[in-house]
Parts: sequence; C-alpha cells; structure tokens
Amino acid sequence: MVDVIEILKRYSEDVNKEIDEALNTLEPETLRDASTHLVKAGGKKLRPALEVLACQAVGGETEKALKAAASLELIHTFSLIHDDIMDNDDTRRGMPAVHKVWGEPMAILAGDTLFAKAYETIIKTADDNIPYERVIDALRVEVDACIKICEGQALDMEFEDTFEVSEEDYLNMIYKKTGALISAATSAGAIIGGASTYQIEALTNYGKSLGIAFQIQDDYIDLTGDESIGKPVGSDLVEGKKTIMVIHALQKANPEDHDRLIELLTAHDESIIPEAMEILNKYGAINYARALAYDNVIHAKESLTLLPDSEAKNTLMKLADFVFNRKS
Repeated sequence: MVDVIEILKRYSEDVNKEIDEALNTLEPETLRDASTHLVKAGGKKLRPALEVLACQAVGGETEKALKAAASLELIHTFSLIHDDIMDNDDTRRGMPAVHKVWGEPMAILAGDTLFAKAYETIIKTADDNIPYERVIDALRVEVDACIKICEGQALDMEFEDTFEVSEEDYLNMIYKKTGALISAATSAGAIIGGASTYQIEALTNYGKSLGIAFQIQDDYIDLTGDESIGKPVGSDLVEGKKTIMVIHALQKANPEDHDRLIELLTAHDESIIPEAMEILNKYGAINYARALAYDNVIHAKESLTLLPDSEAKNTLMKLADFVFNRKS
C-alpha cells in the first residue's frame, strides 16, 4: 500500500506542474484562486496516474502523457466544484468548498474555466510530437466521458425521488458518474502511448471495472469507515441515497423490513443509522457490496493479461488492489 501511495505522489508532482502552467496566467486573480483552490488542496491524483501508467504499459513515454493526465485532473476537479454546488456541501478535501469561499457564481465560473482548460491542455499534447490523430482520439474519449458524467449525475438526482432502482440501474449510474472518467484515463493513456486496438480495449475495460469498484468501495466506506476522514459514517443513509447496499436489502427484504427501511431512509435523520444498518446486515447487503467490488477488481486485473509484462502493468495491478483496500 505504501509504495502505491508513493507512486501516486510522484505522478501528482509532475501533473501539478502541467496544471500550474495551464492555470497560472488566469485573470482576474479571484478567478485564478477559485480555480486552483481544490488543486492545491491535494487529492490522490488517481486518474492522471492511471493515464500515465496506461501509456507506459503500451510502450509510451511518461513525459508525453503528462498533458493528457493533467487534462483529466482538470475535468475531475471541475466536476467536484459543480457537484459541491449542487449538493450544497461545505467542505472538500478538508477545505471549504469553492462556492463557500467565493460564492456560487464565481464557483460556476471556476468550474467552467477548468473545463475549458482541460481541452486546451490535451490539445497541447500535439506539441510533444504526438500525432494529431492520437490527440483527436484521446480528446474524443475525454469528451465522451464528460457527457457520461453529466448523464450519471442526472440519473443520481432522479434516483433521489424513487425507490424503484434496480442493481442494473445503479451500476449504469455509477459507471457514468465515476467509472467513465477512470476508464477515459486508461483509454486515453493507451491512445497517447500508441497502443494497438486490442490494447486500448483491454485498458478501457480495466478502467471501467476499476471505476465501478471505486464507487462501490466509496459506498462501502460510508457505512464502515472512520469519521476522521472527514465524512460522518452513515451519511449516505441519512441522505437516503440508493447505494448498492440499500438496493440489495430492498430486493431481499420481507415486506415489513422493506417498508421499514424506506421509512428510515426518508426520515433524513442521523438517529435512523443503527436500525437501518441492522436491516442491511440482516440481508447481507454490506458483504454483498464488498463482494461486488472485489469481482470488479478481479475483472480489471484480468483485462491486463493481454498486455506484455512491465513495471507499469504491475503497478496497475497494485492500484486495483489499492482501490479495493482503501479506507478513504
């Protein structure tokens, strides 16, 4: 686990240099500060690391992958700023959310700026002697991921008003909301690195399975994690979110428990957490989520068998385990 963290930190430094170059000329200063706020707050930089590693795994050069990696992080950061506005969240990465510091109008502008800068940055990949055809293909992947992110967010919002959400619905939503950008990272990295068609497909599938596992693990952490990470344990239950655990329990519960769980989830009160957890555990919902995340991690790792052995491939294997075992 420690060496994975060090790997993420190493790529984070390189990617941050590209992001600084993209954002340091913004004006006025208020827009620049709002746009760089979450970047300076840190984050794992998982997506850019995956992009660079995918490029390396198909024989590409690290330096030529950094602009595309920075572009992905800019897209991710833009989505976080807008998510925080929609959810009216107070904090992000242990710091005040952008809209809490600069107000919603400036936060929207900051997100829009990051969105535009993301595309400017990936287009500049051509400056590193990457053929334009590859740059356009990588850009196409990122654009598609952005569309899916919006679709996933819209589906998530629609789920707030219904308990008729199937496991298939949930998996489609989390793929679009979370998995699509992770899959775009590995796909774009392969494209920039000059991968063959089957290698691109393998790394795209790796990213898709990894992204689904990542979000399921997020749901799992919410119910089993440590409040010291900055999010109260069980907050998803209080908010009535349709996580895989809730969906599974509602599908398996007897009529009495089914109706009671819905009653608890619509109360939006912290006092419901113990009883709701009891129902989830009764029907094995938490263990089911853990097993589903593990299955997706296995699928991700199996996708890599089509790639030649390399240090980058080995690190991608370790990152899959990292996603499954992380606590925050």
